[in-house]
Amino acid sequence: MNIKDDLIRHYHWLRKYGYNDSHSGNASVRDGSTLWVTPTGCCADILTSENLIACSLHQPPAAGASIDAPLHLAVMKKSPAVNAVLHSHGAYSVAMTMHGEDFFPADFEGQLYFRKIPVITIPYERYTLDATELVSDMLQHYPVTVVRGHGVYAAAESINLAYKWTCSFELSAKTCFLAKQAGTLKSK
Repeated sequence: MNIKDDLIRHYHWLRKYGYNDSHSGNASVRDGSTLWVTPTGCCADILTSENLIACSLHQPPAAGASIDAPLHLAVMKKSPAVNAVLHSHGAYSVAMTMHGEDFFPADFEGQLYFRKIPVITIPYERYTLDATELVSDMLQHYPVTVVRGHGVYAAAESINLAYKWTCSFELSAKTCFLAKQAGTLKSK
């Protein structure tokens, strides 16, 4: 499967399995010095590889690219081993980090993959000004980070691994939520 089709497949999965709504989130994959990025405002249900926007790693984002394209470019520039970035809005991941504190997985799988999930607070009116630097810096040290109240960013050497980090975090957050509801995990 070519790299663009693989990005589309994973982006469709984010929608299909409830990590994004029809028009939220974004994704990118590196192809040499080109970054293929989902377009701004795109509908995940009908997006095709022909709709992806080509951005150069050495220039500002191309017209029509996602609002997060500068963030994706910054991650790739700062971390040469990263070839894919996914941005999603998993309900449990967002809900369990809404207080603004880092997330420490309580379940076995979560602890296996993540020592912690850092949470960044960015005021809504400053998102486009601050997110690129803050998120790309954090993704140099952690495979996943959260912008409080907004969503999850996962970076990895492949789109499939970024998808795995996204799914693993969402399941860990869901498990934590359910354990707290069941009274088997005490809140801090």
